Order: sequence, then structure tokens, then C-alpha cells
Amino acid sequence: MMATGKKASKNDALDQLIGKFVGSDTVRRTMLDDEIVNIEAAQLVYDLRKKAGLSQRELAKKVGTTASVICRLEQADYEGSLAMLRRIAGALNRRLELRAVPIKARTTRGIAKAS
Repeated sequence: MMATGKKASKNDALDQLIGKFVGSDTVRRTMLDDEIVNIEAAQLVYDLRKKAGLSQRELAKKVGTTASVICRLEQADYEGSLAMLRRIAGALNRRLELRAVPIKARTTRGIAKAS
């Protein structure tokens, strides 16, 4: 199937790179999946905060933490806690949902979007 559009081309290129460097290595695939979850969590916190129109300091006050904790949570390389994600969701009148989804042949996933 031929990809159309710029986004599809980027996804195809990313899939090719992942295939080349990760391939069928289960350890590398697990590491990649873990990093994707970290990126999605960071993006979720950022999107929810922005949608609520809050600064990191304002969100931290609502959650009962510091702005530096919010800043770290919004960084893709930070492995934040589930408890803190729940507190942030609750402070923004949201409920955090977790899903375990089947692993597909395709290795890329979209970044989580705040709804």
C-alpha cells in the first residue's frame, strides 16, 4: 500500500528506521515501547495543562506539588509516577484511564491526545 501525504511518508520512514535498528530484537522492542509510553504520558500532561489554560506553576498548585515536578513530567525522558498522573487528572476534573492493547506488527503509535 502506497503512503500518501507528508505525515504518511514520515510514518513510513520512521517504521523503516525502527525496523532497521530494532527489528525483531525483543529487548530493543520493549525498550522502544517503554519510551513511547513515556512520550505519550509527557504529552498527555502537557496537553491537559495547556487545554486548561494553566502554567506549570498553576497546575502544580492545584495538584499540591511544585512546578519543577510538572516540568519533569512534561519531559519525555522522565519516568513519572502513576499516582502523580492521577493527581493531575483529578485536579483538572479528568479520570485517568489505562489500557493494555495488543501488540501490532506496526511499531509506531500516535502520541496521546487530551480529550
